Amino acid sequence: MRGNSLGSSSDASDSVIEAVASREGIDPVELTAPLYDAVDPEQLDRLLGSAASAVSVTFTYLGYEVTVQSDGSVTLAD
Repeated sequence: MRGNSLGSSSDASDSVIEAVASREGIDPVELTAPLYDAVDPEQLDRLLGSAASAVSVTFTYLGYEVTVQSDGSVTLAD
């Protein structure tokens, strides 16, 4: 498992894309599948951006189990 808190992105969806691309050692535009194949990015941003309490969402994307917390942290597990 690996955790990232990516302060450069304000949206959860952007943080996920950056974390996966970083783990893969590639530029985010080089990812082989769009995030919306795994989760609705707009809904993810809306849910985590408006959470009044601690919320986490877990889903599979490009072979990783991705957990995104409402505090902006992203954890990837192989």
